[in-house]
Amino acid sequence: MLSETISRIRRNHGLEHATIHMLTQHHGEFSAQGNSDHRGFSLNVYGDVSEAHVKKAVQEAFTRMKGGEHQLAVHPNCGTVLLTTATLATLAGQAVFGLELKRSGRQKMDLYTLINTLPTAILAVVAALIVSRPLGIYLQATYTVEGDLGQMEIRSVRQVNPSPVTRLFRLLLTGNNPNLQARSYRIETVG
Repeated sequence: MLSETISRIRRNHGLEHATIHMLTQHHGEFSAQGNSDHRGFSLNVYGDVSEAHVKKAVQEAFTRMKGGEHQLAVHPNCGTVLLTTATLATLAGQAVFGLELKRSGRQKMDLYTLINTLPTAILAVVAALIVSRPLGIYLQATYTVEGDLGQMEIRSVRQVNPSPVTRLFRLLLTGNNPNLQARSYRIETVG
């Protein structure tokens, strides 16, 4: 039961990413954010993308994935990649500062140690950033998405009211630009 629920979440997550890929191919300037669960996924689109375009993108993504284009399930801007990047960069910086404190025999960070260690910490964070992207994509492809949709079918694609979080993102992305559309969609799947 639990493994089937996880599989459904991973397949919906893959379809969410594939939908964003389709929207990217057909629309220039927009931003999107989604979250998946075992019943489907929610998609927030910031930009001039109509409901008809979203429905078409979902159907095209579904058709192409069913046709074997399983790589569409992986997206470079997935939260898995962002979380991997943030985690490795944080650990790299903390490790450098921790090692310097241990090396110097100090108990607390002082301004002198901070300034002298900062170049090494920056270098460590840059190295973590370089490694984290391919690692995050690997982790995504292995654990958080599934490209083979199996028996999944699309039940519905409908526009829903933007949540307070969606409205907050719109404000952060645009500075409250009234010309930028923020629309939310719920895509329900079965199987």
